[in-house]
Amino acid sequence: MYAHIVGIGAFVPEGIITNADLERMVETNSEWIETRAGIKVRHKASEDEWVSDLAIKASEEALEHAGISPEELDLVICATVTGDTTMPSIASMVQYYIGAKKAGAYDLGAACPGWIYGVTTADAFIRAGMFRNILVIGAETTTKVIDYTDRGTCILFGDGAGAVVVSASNENGGILTSHMGGDGSLGNLLYYPGLRGRTPVTLEPDPKPEYVKMLGNEVFKHAVKAMADSAERVLDAAGYTVDDVKYLIPHQANIRIIEATAKRVKIPMERVLVNIEQYGNTSSATIPLALNEGVKDGRIQKGDLLLGVSFGSGFSWGAMLFRWQ
Repeated sequence: MYAHIVGIGAFVPEGIITNADLERMVETNSEWIETRAGIKVRHKASEDEWVSDLAIKASEEALEHAGISPEELDLVICATVTGDTTMPSIASMVQYYIGAKKAGAYDLGAACPGWIYGVTTADAFIRAGMFRNILVIGAETTTKVIDYTDRGTCILFGDGAGAVVVSASNENGGILTSHMGGDGSLGNLLYYPGLRGRTPVTLEPDPKPEYVKMLGNEVFKHAVKAMADSAERVLDAAGYTVDDVKYLIPHQANIRIIEATAKRVKIPMERVLVNIEQYGNTSSATIPLALNEGVKDGRIQKGDLLLGVSFGSGFSWGAMLFRWQ
């Protein structure tokens, strides 16, 4: 059995935060944000709009695109670290609201690489013969956990969701190979304290446990190397070179990380899917959002070899090589 991505959908809230809006909140300016991060606007969920709302709408579109009914799903996986509930899982809420009555459901908390981790897990289940149709979602409302007095984080993050249907096939192709890596010793460079209210490495109390914390320069150094190394590993494992890849689809962290990763992987920017300008960093949703745009606007065609790479809190990172079906 082989696993193929057969449908995709996405959803972002109507609300937006422009760079001009941020200029009124914190000491920054639009030119600096665009130059350093590559972002002009980011979407923001309303006060009564949550991860589950975004995930449900992206999932419904993915199922319609795949031509699969909710009753045919065997499993729902939602990658998120900003769920509106700790329990039940966001995946369970999606399972109920879309009518996937025969599907199991659980959340996966791997931060930005969460969608890659979720699809990798779906691939393993399908290759093992356990399931035939799996819905994988990356959904975040990061704006609800961002400190808008911290210009190092508030300029970067936005809200959104992307979902794919991964299905079994006798045909070779689809998801070719993937890699997952991590280094927990670097967890204090990017984290969200949450209920525990402590930093992940020192376990010292955090003064603002309700907000994301990040040391951007340190994250940059590790992110580029990890994503490039992970990309090389999946290419080598599958017997391909970067010249065979139609598009690199990187995690949309900021434009400097994207450009540095592309340079290290030795792929020109015209073969890199970038949409950070209009969405910002949506964590686990960035790659499916970019993939969805590429599919819907025709840049991605059947048979194209695609390389997704991501890096995030944990630290965790990963890459996936796959053909669009």
